[in-house]
Amino acid sequence: MLAEIITIGDELLIGQVIDTNSAFIAKQLNKIGVSVYQITSVQDEKEHILKAMNEAENRADIIILTGGLGPTKDDITKKTIAEYFDDVLVKNDAVLENIESIWKQHVRTRLLQVNRDQALIPSKSKPLMNTLGTAPGMWMEKGEKVFVSLPGVPYEMQALVENEMLPKLKEKYHCPYILHRTLMVYGLGESDLAERIEPWENELPKHIKLAYLPNLGQMRLRLSTRGFDEVLLKKEVEEQINKVLPYIKDEFAGFEDDEGSVEIVIAKQLTKMGKTLAIAESCTGGGVAERFTVNSGASAFFKGGVVCYATQSKINVLNVPKSLIEAHSVVSSQVAEAMAENALNLFQSDYAIATTGNAGPTKGDSDAEVGAVFVAIATKKGIYSQKFNFGNLRLKVINKAINKALEMLLKEIFKNT
Repeated sequence: MLAEIITIGDELLIGQVIDTNSAFIAKQLNKIGVSVYQITSVQDEKEHILKAMNEAENRADIIILTGGLGPTKDDITKKTIAEYFDDVLVKNDAVLENIESIWKQHVRTRLLQVNRDQALIPSKSKPLMNTLGTAPGMWMEKGEKVFVSLPGVPYEMQALVENEMLPKLKEKYHCPYILHRTLMVYGLGESDLAERIEPWENELPKHIKLAYLPNLGQMRLRLSTRGFDEVLLKKEVEEQINKVLPYIKDEFAGFEDDEGSVEIVIAKQLTKMGKTLAIAESCTGGGVAERFTVNSGASAFFKGGVVCYATQSKINVLNVPKSLIEAHSVVSSQVAEAMAENALNLFQSDYAIATTGNAGPTKGDSDAEVGAVFVAIATKKGIYSQKFNFGNLRLKVINKAINKALEMLLKEIFKNT
């Protein structure tokens, strides 16, 4: 089964809003065996939307539109969909009741006619009830094709996808099982990794696809396959993983799970072990902590963190000795290790990460070269640090430092399991 996603909104095309909806929808479709053939972004303009719908219908079995369902005049998706299906908008009593209920419980201003008009949907459509907002989703069928229109507000769209759209798609279509397994590799660039595993890759069965997914400071190898025998697919992919691991055993850092991030792998492992984490950051400015706390469940393992950006704050907050900084510089292994050790003690955690470096473009309080970063890991058994140079592009330095800190922590955790 093939799907196409059409995102609607001028704000997407001018870069004012980042399209996160497509990534979420594609990931959820993939879980039920539906492949996304194309993602298209269009303006809030009738002819543009109609053209995109027509082209998508010729390419895909499932067409999903998101955005353009608000109550204002610039949101024209419903009227355009009605025109595409040679249909008219009619009031849906169930949707109107839902709108009135939401207004009564959560909104203090009076319910305007423009809000009531959200209950107008194409007569040939089935409403997907939006319990988090006033714009309903809409399900329409044209022959064997399915069209689904969803609101653009991310949390509203996500709830409708999970609670309404996916169950209906699974009921209508018998889709194959799609399997992805992703290995995390650190310390090798894409070219070096490809050269190392070439003998294995040359023997990879044709129905198992390999993708290289480079990111700053890390590589991911994704094995993908599909079919209707889930047990056999898992067995075949596991056999290939066992064959490739000897080629990358020193750089292999574990598997990404379905959520697709190293920090979630770390979080689940720490939670499983009943261990805790603290973080002390300088050059990464809270970026390491954010990677954990943006996900639910962080309170189970994350004790806390401090961003001691200025030299004096390292002395005042983390109790890094001034003499240590004067002797070795604020960007040094000694200071990084002191930061990690003191964070471990301050938060009484099992693990601690610390970062200090010079992200540039100027040198600041240290004579260390731009791009120099020290990352330290502290545990109750000891402490160590590593020095890196990530170049002279500030954002690249910061993001590489964050990834390297996560890599070092991951390896430390799995070393003890």
